[in-house]
Amino acid sequence: MDTTAPEQIPFLRDPAKLAILYQCLTVLGVGLLSYYLVHNTLANLERQSISTGFGFFGKEAAFEIGEKLISYSAADSYSRALFVGFLNTLIVSFIGIVLTIIFGTILGIARLSTNWLLAKLSAIYIEVFQDIPILLQLFFWYAFFYEMLPGPRQALNPISGLFLCNRGLIFGVPQSHVAYLYAFVALGVACLLIIFLRKWSAKRQAATGRIFPIVRVSFALFISFPLITWWLAGAPTAMNVPSLSGFNFKGGLSISPEFTALLLGLVLYTSAFVAEVVRAGIQSVGKGQKEAAMSIGLKPAHVLNLVILPQALRVIVPPLTSQMLNLTKNSSLAVAIGYPDFVSVAGTTINQTGQAIEGVALIMLVYLAFSLSTSAIMNWYNKKIAIVER
Repeated sequence: MDTTAPEQIPFLRDPAKLAILYQCLTVLGVGLLSYYLVHNTLANLERQSISTGFGFFGKEAAFEIGEKLISYSAADSYSRALFVGFLNTLIVSFIGIVLTIIFGTILGIARLSTNWLLAKLSAIYIEVFQDIPILLQLFFWYAFFYEMLPGPRQALNPISGLFLCNRGLIFGVPQSHVAYLYAFVALGVACLLIIFLRKWSAKRQAATGRIFPIVRVSFALFISFPLITWWLAGAPTAMNVPSLSGFNFKGGLSISPEFTALLLGLVLYTSAFVAEVVRAGIQSVGKGQKEAAMSIGLKPAHVLNLVILPQALRVIVPPLTSQMLNLTKNSSLAVAIGYPDFVSVAGTTINQTGQAIEGVALIMLVYLAFSLSTSAIMNWYNKKIAIVER
């Protein structure tokens, strides 16, 4: 029996102990640097008699915001003004992500089309819009709406109740009625039914091999359910139609040139990158998968929907998440064309209150929250579609 003690490894040659030492030294260094920066900043602010903190939230903002999703006036507080800017950033990012995914997917599929003209046009679009900086695209669309479109008195009126001018797109909307609330609730119920129906059809197809017409049935539910609810609730038809009053329109709903230019720039620019992500994902699926699917009699649409895309998504989702984050962060360029997003409102708040550190910290926290929430949702979806090994 060997009773010799195991050889002791010197501390400076033990990888495990050295790893712990390096981590402790790193944490200590970061802590000391943070302490120095915070202490130096607070000392400089105190020397210049600049107050710190978020006490300015409750003070009167005293500035207007041109576009808002909730009621706001200059007499409201800075906190409400910042919340208006937050909602403006949220709505343009959400709509932009949805449109970018749809348009980018169509472009990516068209890029691989057997139709020579369609494939070449898609390739030209991708190359052109990828190579033009997003800020220049925003300036172009902003100038287009203000320089190329006429004023309110000469506004284009292609159909009754719809006007297009350099003040934006103005169109009529239904007057407020409880029937529209019921229809909106019915729309949500229809979406839930579609989700359950898709799961049922997938199980049915796996068990019997028969394909359920899920697209047509889902479309019918999505349209008919809210429409029937609206009809049962009284079928109101009164409209709030815009009319020219002085130098601008009153009534209806207006979409400003700034919002449109920002949305167009973000969608057209980011969709070019999404198209390449989709193309790469589709090409990562072996050709034998498509040939096997066609050999059993599946139609081209079914081959793409049931065989190619489910496998390609596992390659598409990670880089697609990065593009969604890029779109959200690029929305901060809205300040260049006058759209009141969170960065613009926070900048005005900083100029009026002098609370630069707090304002910049808020901007960082807001975009960090956007990025982390988007990443969490996409990571959840990525795990959901991952291949489960036996």
